Amino acid sequence: ALWQKFIRRAAGIRFGDEGVVNNVHAIFVDRTLGSCGEISDWIDGRTWRLEVDDHMDLLKLQAKGLAIDESRLGSEEYRAKKKFMADFVKLLHDLGAYEFARQYEWSTCKSQPNALKLKSTGADPNAGLVAVDFRAGLTLLPFLPMSPGDFKLIGQGIKRGSIVQFDRGDVEKLQSFVEANSEPFIDMVYMLDELKSVEKIYRNSIPDITHNRIRLLHDAQLWLTIFDSAVTGWRTRNIIDESREREFRHNRFHTLIFCLVGFIPFLGKLIRRLWVSPDWRKHYTSLIKDFEYLGRAVKGLICEKMIAWHRAGRISEQNVMKLVDNPWQFFAHLPLSILPAGLHRFLTDKQFFKDKLHYIFVRPINLYFSSSLREQWLRDMVEEGKKKHILTDEDASTILSQLNEPYIQRYLVSLVVHLMTLPLTQIVSVIVAWIYYHRTGDELGAGGILVLFQIIPISPGSLARGLYAVGIAVYDRSFKDYNIAVFLSFFKYIGYLAFPIQMTYRYPALARFMASHFATEIVHTVPVFGERGALLEHWVFCLFYNWPLTIRRRMASRAEIRASQPSQYRHIPLCALATALVFAFAAWMWLNQTGSVPTVWNIWYATAILPALCGSVVTLYAGGAQLWKRFIYAAAAGLSAGVFYTMVTAAIVGLSASGAVTPATWPFRLFFFAVFACIGAIITELRLPDPQVESSRTTANNSYG
Repeated sequence: ALWQKFIRRAAGIRFGDEGVVNNVHAIFVDRTLGSCGEISDWIDGRTWRLEVDDHMDLLKLQAKGLAIDESRLGSEEYRAKKKFMADFVKLLHDLGAYEFARQYEWSTCKSQPNALKLKSTGADPNAGLVAVDFRAGLTLLPFLPMSPGDFKLIGQGIKRGSIVQFDRGDVEKLQSFVEANSEPFIDMVYMLDELKSVEKIYRNSIPDITHNRIRLLHDAQLWLTIFDSAVTGWRTRNIIDESREREFRHNRFHTLIFCLVGFIPFLGKLIRRLWVSPDWRKHYTSLIKDFEYLGRAVKGLICEKMIAWHRAGRISEQNVMKLVDNPWQFFAHLPLSILPAGLHRFLTDKQFFKDKLHYIFVRPINLYFSSSLREQWLRDMVEEGKKKHILTDEDASTILSQLNEPYIQRYLVSLVVHLMTLPLTQIVSVIVAWIYYHRTGDELGAGGILVLFQIIPISPGSLARGLYAVGIAVYDRSFKDYNIAVFLSFFKYIGYLAFPIQMTYRYPALARFMASHFATEIVHTVPVFGERGALLEHWVFCLFYNWPLTIRRRMASRAEIRASQPSQYRHIPLCALATALVFAFAAWMWLNQTGSVPTVWNIWYATAILPALCGSVVTLYAGGAQLWKRFIYAAAAGLSAGVFYTMVTAAIVGLSASGAVTPATWPFRLFFFAVFACIGAIITELRLPDPQVESSRTTANNSYG
């Protein structure tokens, strides 16, 4: 509390307002409960808003230290909080409160909720930030970093001579700061003397090998302080009473034995109670001699557990009294208490079990086929998104205006049809393998058929999905609304994503919101780092919401510039031919060394890299071609490169030659070349510099210069 008072006054000097540090008024000790507490100001605040920002690329460049025109930056609350916490950490280091500063180090990824923003200052992102946590965190051990930032903190601590970090501060450095700013601290001089006194007692109350070192071997006063402080701690926690406190203060041998007994696993606590507490001795004796007393004690224990279980969501309110009145049912629950609360209740609560199964299996089907339920579900999600500030009013209006559009219903039904084709390939493969084995008796060949069906790029299931997509496009007489699904459905594995991707293309606001909503909810289940308001939550939100917005803005910006340029096609066959010739040369070298032509798997790294480079060059020199045409050009170039490569290698070795390319390998080659070329084009488009970003950097450099 004394440290916090000095930090608060120093913050008034550095930030111009002591209110950026929460005020502590009192520390009290309750020896009945054996606990300490504090009274401090109530902060009516929140962590942060998950701000919508389509300039994440600018934010990333600024984080690297590049000069950026700040008028173009978004994420105002995020940037303000990061700067405040960095400045506050610097202040704490200037005061010598190094280990308190751990609570505000941004790189720990879990410190962000320790600084709240007053709700009354919501309009100004830079106002109302308050540091609220001044209790020591978890002990930081040199061999047990608990976050990315701990690696740096461990190194800094070792340089200061603190191998283990908890709550140690440098009072001498604090005194230097006070003396350098004497006027604001003129009424706190006596508090500094008090802090020195209690800090000395506190530090001498624990062995602390890293700081006391050889003092532990010769300093009798240090050991007297350690023993005396141990007795004070036992009395504060109500482990001993006043009479035992007097005994231990005068008999150091008994103090040492009592301390060592506490280290005995399981039995240590029991032995201590039997030694120092008549009440505990009477309690344990009654448990053995009085059966009625044993029953009341067990029931009391069950009542305590029921309170904790109910608060944790392990049992319903209706089941609490049932377990209290039926101890044997409680003991049946006890082994399950080590499980997560939700799983415990799922296995023991019949109604909860039914509700969960209905929610998991029945509700999705109802949502797919009941437009009214689906509409209400989406409306509830949108309202929740607006309350959490993960959805802009503009996107919310867009989503609500699209709820009754027929294509949303069509896409969801199509998704169900796609999922229904999931077992088709497995069924056909088993039938074909069985017929082959029945006719030939070749077990190895039958197994090969099963494997072949799993790895071929186009399968019976994907053919069924592709034909369905083509059929529905013909039925609706609209290729544009199914252009992505028609292309992707024919490919295995990725075909399952055809209609979700098509839905994202047509309804980007809805897709972004649903992704961010579910991602941020899931991240809260991550222990420690998944805390609301912590950095992982912000990262996940940006990944699923803000980065797609940023990519869309960048592509739109480049599209405006390309609109004035003519489309370029002449380089596409040259890129395909060059790629094929490189592969042909590699195949010729491989043939000379091994006597066989390399397969796709022999040169898998080249199969991935070279077509990707081909696709990258195709999109870079496509001029004013539209984005979707660029991807088609890249895929066509990759496909052509595969055809040219096959023709050239066939010409070199001859189709009948030993080790030559066989027709069975062609589909793999064509498929991989086309896919990786398209991936290369996509990556290139995502990585190309944004003209707005470049102009922002130029403007900032000119102004700073």
